[in-house]
Amino acid sequence: MSLLRRLSDKKFSAALLLMIAALLAIVLANSRFSPSYSAALGRNIGPFSVQQWINDGLMALFFLRIGLEIKREWAYGGLSSWRRCLLPGAAAAGGMLMPALIYIVLNLGSPTALRGWAIPSATDVAFALGVLSLLGPRVPSSLKVFLTALAIIDDVGAILVIALFYGHGLSVPDLAIVGVLLSLLFLLNRQGVNHLVPYALLGLVLWAFLLRSGVHATLAGVLVALAIPGHLRHDASDATFSASPLHRLEHCLSTPVAFLIVPLFGFANAGVSFAGVSPSTLFEPVTLGVAAGLSIGKIVGVFGTVVLLVNSKVADLPEGATWTQAAGTALLCGFGFTMSLFIAQLAFTEPELKDRAKLGIFAGSLVAGACGYGILRWAPRKPS
Repeated sequence: MSLLRRLSDKKFSAALLLMIAALLAIVLANSRFSPSYSAALGRNIGPFSVQQWINDGLMALFFLRIGLEIKREWAYGGLSSWRRCLLPGAAAAGGMLMPALIYIVLNLGSPTALRGWAIPSATDVAFALGVLSLLGPRVPSSLKVFLTALAIIDDVGAILVIALFYGHGLSVPDLAIVGVLLSLLFLLNRQGVNHLVPYALLGLVLWAFLLRSGVHATLAGVLVALAIPGHLRHDASDATFSASPLHRLEHCLSTPVAFLIVPLFGFANAGVSFAGVSPSTLFEPVTLGVAAGLSIGKIVGVFGTVVLLVNSKVADLPEGATWTQAAGTALLCGFGFTMSLFIAQLAFTEPELKDRAKLGIFAGSLVAGACGYGILRWAPRKPS
């Protein structure tokens, strides 16, 4: 596949842009421009710093995009039946549980470090699918569908983890107002309101009260997504169907989220200083826990679950795929970049622990991605 064709693939080019943004952040954090980089991210615009606007504001649109995709897949796509979501759902659960267990075992001695148990549980669908796009027809389409479904379910798990375990100082009055606003959003849906402006206005107010409530404000995106109508609109005058509000909004957000918001988040959060880092740093509990969770825990959890379900006749291996290809795909789930970085920001307030977690994310994702690509690149394909 030529470089031009690869760049024309949206998943690959979005993953490449995110990687460039992250590398630029690392370069700046380890250069003489490091103070300027930190100062720019810490500069206040209104009530929040630039980094807070990115992490709490723009990332709400990222979560809105995820929520819309989850709703669409559950309603009409690859997760619309129990049979379709059984294998990726179970594999996603295994792929979240095993990395968390590995991290917990390696960090039992530190209650502070234990707060990061969910960091290696996440999968970055942009990176994983970007690597698959590099491989073209070498990977059967059924595995691409499997990985997409698994990553979507993994996102659901990550959203639940953030909501349940990374809130702080919950405000009951503000949560009650959030409940009222959410009810109004669903009332708009029930009344057949297809214009997106009322949803956007209520969603903005809901975001503000979630920010005050102690639940992370980015979850407002997911809650709004659940209320957006997903049915096709029928025009009786000419007997035609037009795209639903869900599809229109998802299409509208797709490009800015992939090519602006996610790279900005990577640039704002991937910068880690390697000053004082030695080979022994990789074996510190937080770094090792995250790296081992992503590179080992993911393949054990995902591939182990697939082997268990297929061999017990509960589910079938994706059509046209070999066991070797399934193992390579499981390794790609060890890309935990965007969501892992996001959880690391929530888990730790200590800069040193954040840097150790980031180092583990880079190391684990690199190992998992390189090994997964290598296996899929040279794995023999199933005879047709």
